[in-house]
Amino acid sequence: MKKFDKDRLLLAAAGPVLALVSALVLTMLVLAASGVDPIDPLRIMIEQAGYEDIQVLIINQAGIYFLAALAVAIGFRMNLFNIGVDGQYRLAAMISAVVGTAVSLPAPLHILLIVLVAMATGAFWSGIAGILKARRGVSEVVSTIMLNAIATSVIAWLILPKNLGVQPPGSNDLTTGDIPESGWFPAVSLPGGDIYGFTFVAFALGVVYWFVLNRTRFGFDLRASGASESAAQASGVEPKKMIMTAMLISGAVAGLTGMPLLLGESHTYNLSFPLGVGFTGITVALLGRNNPIGIFFSAFLIAFIDKASAGLDTEGYAKEIGTIMQGLIVIAVVVSYELVRRYGIRRQQQKVGEELAAGHALKTDNKEVAA
Repeated sequence: MKKFDKDRLLLAAAGPVLALVSALVLTMLVLAASGVDPIDPLRIMIEQAGYEDIQVLIINQAGIYFLAALAVAIGFRMNLFNIGVDGQYRLAAMISAVVGTAVSLPAPLHILLIVLVAMATGAFWSGIAGILKARRGVSEVVSTIMLNAIATSVIAWLILPKNLGVQPPGSNDLTTGDIPESGWFPAVSLPGGDIYGFTFVAFALGVVYWFVLNRTRFGFDLRASGASESAAQASGVEPKKMIMTAMLISGAVAGLTGMPLLLGESHTYNLSFPLGVGFTGITVALLGRNNPIGIFFSAFLIAFIDKASAGLDTEGYAKEIGTIMQGLIVIAVVVSYELVRRYGIRRQQQKVGEELAAGHALKTDNKEVAA
């Protein structure tokens, strides 16, 4: 049985806890420096979270952030920084909405087709960066950032009425048309509103992510390649193949990010579809340390900040306080994790030194006894 490592568990928890505490303190300092009461906005946000409709909004948003973070985390475990989740998710949502509007199928098949198209589109878009990385050595950071901009332009062109878009009469909005009801994912109705049914699929994917990563040969190869490409190659793993596979899977999961909203509420892609979800997913993945349980709680935390801060303006405070908190969390995560990592290395070196010293002392005592 594997020995329980208390120090390792404490170090794993220290990073997120230190990051959150630091972000909270920094937020209060920023508010105080701006002449704003540093406590009252936090109190209002907590009160907002007590309303049933806000709770439903938080749950729905958490599911979206959870999927975006999983897509980012898959790349992270391969030591790949997929910054293109935002473009992959939006392009996937639009193409799947176009297909979902154009076809007529029984409900389960209709939903399945939309989901598969979204995954294929996201995988295709991330695969471009994968090919550039594997074949030409192009940094995935640069290529995915550029692909985000290209995706935005492609969407803007495709959604024009002369192409695939539709302009409702009397409106300046552009949409892909409405998906028939057979393509709607059933929701869970609560007093505060409807929880997207696909939200539960999102959380279930977290279990799949954990199982594949920790209980399969592919997951081992992925983690080994991310830890040391040369060592993985020596054990028979092909690095270029793993890069492509990781980017394709990351993109496929990114393509699912828009499904809770598309299948659960909007039933169309339009100009108001959320932007920046992929970048928020990076924050959630970092805070959750690429662990599905950590990502789960991190997604709820960021969703809480998002939705609870929206009511601050009605109390005379700027709702951008929530954005400041999220930004400070990112900074705090980077700094606190580095501090914890360095402390962990020093602690490990200290323990090795103590064990060597104890072994030397024991060896000396044995010699004295023998003499």
